[in-house]
Amino acid sequence: SLQIFATDLNHDAIDRARKGIFPPNISADVSAERLRRFFIKEAGGYRVRKEIRDMVVFATQNVAMDSPFTRLDIIVCRNLLIYLTPELQKKILPLFRFCLNPGGILFLGVAETAGVFTDIFAPLNAKARIYQRRESLLLPATISFPSSFVSARSGTPKELPMLKPSPNLQSCADQLLLQRYTLPAVLVNEGGDILYINGRTGKYLEPASGKVNWNIFAMAREGLRFELTRIFQQAVRQKETVTARGLTVGTNGGTQVVDVTVQHIETPVELQGLVMVVFHDVAAPPAARVRRRAKPGQADSARVAELELELQKTFEELNATREEMQSSQEELKSANEELQSTNEELQSTNEELTTSKEEMQSINEELQSINAEQQAKMEEFSLLSNDMQNLLNSTEIAVVFLDNQLNIRRFTTGTNKLIKLIHSDLGRPLSDIATDLHYPELTAEALEVLRTLVYTEKQIPTNDGRWYTVRIMPYRTMDNVINGVVITYLDITAAKTLQSELSAANEKLQTMLAAAR
Repeated sequence: SLQIFATDLNHDAIDRARKGIFPPNISADVSAERLRRFFIKEAGGYRVRKEIRDMVVFATQNVAMDSPFTRLDIIVCRNLLIYLTPELQKKILPLFRFCLNPGGILFLGVAETAGVFTDIFAPLNAKARIYQRRESLLLPATISFPSSFVSARSGTPKELPMLKPSPNLQSCADQLLLQRYTLPAVLVNEGGDILYINGRTGKYLEPASGKVNWNIFAMAREGLRFELTRIFQQAVRQKETVTARGLTVGTNGGTQVVDVTVQHIETPVELQGLVMVVFHDVAAPPAARVRRRAKPGQADSARVAELELELQKTFEELNATREEMQSSQEELKSANEELQSTNEELQSTNEELTTSKEEMQSINEELQSINAEQQAKMEEFSLLSNDMQNLLNSTEIAVVFLDNQLNIRRFTTGTNKLIKLIHSDLGRPLSDIATDLHYPELTAEALEVLRTLVYTEKQIPTNDGRWYTVRIMPYRTMDNVINGVVITYLDITAAKTLQSELSAANEKLQTMLAAAR
């Protein structure tokens, strides 16, 4: 089954990504067919379908510090490396190769490249920055694992030797060799992987057949491998210099007697933790001439002594092998116990994750239920709001709702006859709004109503001769809390006109009556 790990250093970005909601403008880049297959359209954009979301595990991760994910088929790391220093890039790219399966794919950003690591990443599409893992040699010492990953693998924290770039390594090795040795030598790590070769070592080492393996134990010639392994392990274990003398090495068409010295390096600091293996040819004793000059009895005694030496050497090798096997068994037993402990921890973690998943599913169902209830309430509130708006509009009464700071909160369409309000005016102060009314005291009287909670009502003319009754009242909530004011504008122009006509007719009648008397 497909499993996707999505990581970021930013916790907020991970929390946002977990929601699986994309903005509406993704329709410009995603085809309609893919939108239909993989997304659900919502009011705020597109939500990825559950079957896709369940494939993704989100986590915060620092690629330079946290444990890496392994056995991956594809790593997509776009526009991250450009923000890192060259030293950090040289640390992370080999780590990416370690995380990928053989043939795995690395996808970088358009402004990024694999740089000098073309020996471990082959470009599949250089323009698109798509690379494939190469199955070339990569020594473990060249991979700088995050500290948390190293601790997890070793069980106990252990400081690994950090190598400097190759020019530094070569100069330090040359300096050490010039000071102490003038012989063929090899610089290796504690695992026996060859890091540097000095002089001609072909008489002692040769490439093994099959896949390239630059390990000194795999390359050691016949007659050298066993003793080299023994003294190497002794030197590493005891942190000292150990020498094996008189080893007979099979060379092309003959043999060579050689002394091998293995030194565990403590200084200089750049080479600390590495191992130097030095080969010294020894001239073979003239055994044939000795045998010719010796008496018959002496020859037999020499042969017996030679066999005794070989037998003693065989016993020593057998004892060393037995000790190594015992040590290996103890290490395997310890590793097995650690693996069992790790397995138990993983089982416990799996049970906790299963429980957490069930709890999350339960919480998710509760949230869905709450969301459905909230959706129903929102629809109910929307319906009530629409009813109120239609009611106010049907009365053709101009109404303006203000908050406690006299900022416009809502208005009806009837206000357009007096005040040219639009939706963007919401939140603006009342004093900033132009009106046709001759009512400069409107703001002051609205503040007075807020202070005294006593409504006021006045008849105010407009610039074009119309008349309105302006009523200012406190806005009371259902909890009897004052939350602003309500201003209503009632058109009384017709009543005022009729009143004026009646007044004029009355005056005319009074004049006629006075004249008749």
